[in-house]
Amino acid sequence: MEKKNLPIGIQDFQILRTSNCIYVDKTELIHRLITEGYYYFLSRPRRFGKSLLISTIKEIFLGNKDLFEGLWIYDKWDWSKTNPVIHLSFSSIDYQNLGLARGISSELKTIAQKHNLVLNSDSFKEQFKELIQALNAQYGSVVILIDEYDKPMIDYLEYEKLPQAKENQAIMKTFYSVLKDAAPYLRLVFITGVSKFSKVSIFSDLNHLDDLTLHPNYTTLTGYTQEELAFYFDDYLQSASERLKISRIDLRERVREWYNGFSWDGTNTVYNPFGILQFLAQSDFRNFWAETGTPTFLLEQMKKRQRFDFENALTTSDLLNKYDISNLEIIPLLFQTGYLTVKKRDFLNGQIVLDYPNREVRSSFYGFLIDELTPNQNSPYATVAVYDLQNMFLNNDLDGVKNIIGTLFSDLPYDLYAQNKDKKKEIEMSERFFHGIIHLIFKYLGIYIKSEVHSSNGRADSVVETPTHVYIFEFKYNRSGKAAMDQLKRNNYADPYRTSGKTIVGIGVNFSHITRKINGWKVEIL
Repeated sequence: MEKKNLPIGIQDFQILRTSNCIYVDKTELIHRLITEGYYYFLSRPRRFGKSLLISTIKEIFLGNKDLFEGLWIYDKWDWSKTNPVIHLSFSSIDYQNLGLARGISSELKTIAQKHNLVLNSDSFKEQFKELIQALNAQYGSVVILIDEYDKPMIDYLEYEKLPQAKENQAIMKTFYSVLKDAAPYLRLVFITGVSKFSKVSIFSDLNHLDDLTLHPNYTTLTGYTQEELAFYFDDYLQSASERLKISRIDLRERVREWYNGFSWDGTNTVYNPFGILQFLAQSDFRNFWAETGTPTFLLEQMKKRQRFDFENALTTSDLLNKYDISNLEIIPLLFQTGYLTVKKRDFLNGQIVLDYPNREVRSSFYGFLIDELTPNQNSPYATVAVYDLQNMFLNNDLDGVKNIIGTLFSDLPYDLYAQNKDKKKEIEMSERFFHGIIHLIFKYLGIYIKSEVHSSNGRADSVVETPTHVYIFEFKYNRSGKAAMDQLKRNNYADPYRTSGKTIVGIGVNFSHITRKINGWKVEIL
């Protein structure tokens, strides 16, 4: 049997099905959606199959039965009944050059022309009404599919561009208000995007919009489950196993660690299609999904708030839904962009625990952060520095460890606090910044070698274990290496490792606010 192609980058269902590509059959879930409801919204991170989902729904309502041969829905749908489709993708609307209002108007006119219709209204709002009513009169109930609805806003979230984001937000609110009174003409409305702006700001007139983002019945509507990966991509997994010279069991666990873990209910997990398909094509463990975009805006927001630790972040579904241009919150931003995902969800009290979904996202995000926060041109990039740290620890080269950490800390950008007239406050903020960097470096290191970062009282700041040694770190700020070592010994931080049979090494480190460098480094065998 001929090996099917990987559907890398294909967002059009018709192209996918006519190009001998693998299609992970989601039509049973789609069938449930389109037969049980009418108005839907779905938020998922980038490269998660939203556009393909929209395209699939489009082909169902256009009655293109042949494209669905062999799929679950093939003999479950009445293909003789068709509906006209208004399919808008805001990624293809030229709002940057035309402006959003003119861009929408141009796209609506193009759709009308395909149906031999002429729109006589001048405003995009009236044109939208006119198009819906005209299609309904000519063909029957209309299906409206809108992809990347939020792009005209999220493209302008930087502080200096916010006025444009707010202007586009107002235009979008006007656009969607048309749907409030259009119910008699509609069969289905399905809207997707990365972000979920609050109903007040965009969808205030669509109170009946069913949000599927955290809906427990549709957590696997996009993305690939472990079972789907094994079933549909068995040939490619076998090839990867042979190429990497590891067993299928070892491959499965490593692939799961690297690329699985995205979840919206804390129970069902999926792979991001783009990342796992790239791995299957190349048999190379790399940060494929993360390489498609650098979270510059998110990094700026974290620097602004001086918050860098997001593991096991506690939130609620209500807080995740509060996405307002005027008051952006970092946790909803990280969740909606895919850098954090649901690890635990308590449906009784609404509490949600978020964490990084997998090794790819965790390592990429730590790398982005460290590179952003240590911009010294003479320092190594974060990934290279952590690899070097790993080797230094494995070789018991503490001079090398000191040099790398010192380089990462050289010339930290404390100009961030230069405008603070309160010197004490400036020092406190600098100390928080220092501890944030320490946390990131050792958390990042923990991806490659056993490393823990502790923050509770009575425990060492960081612990690194190798096959032969345990390195216990205590960090001080504007004190001394001796003070750090004294605390380490006084509190018996080494005791939990006494039975390990390994050499236990204490390292007391001090960072000076004045020199902005490590100026205390004391090492003792404990």
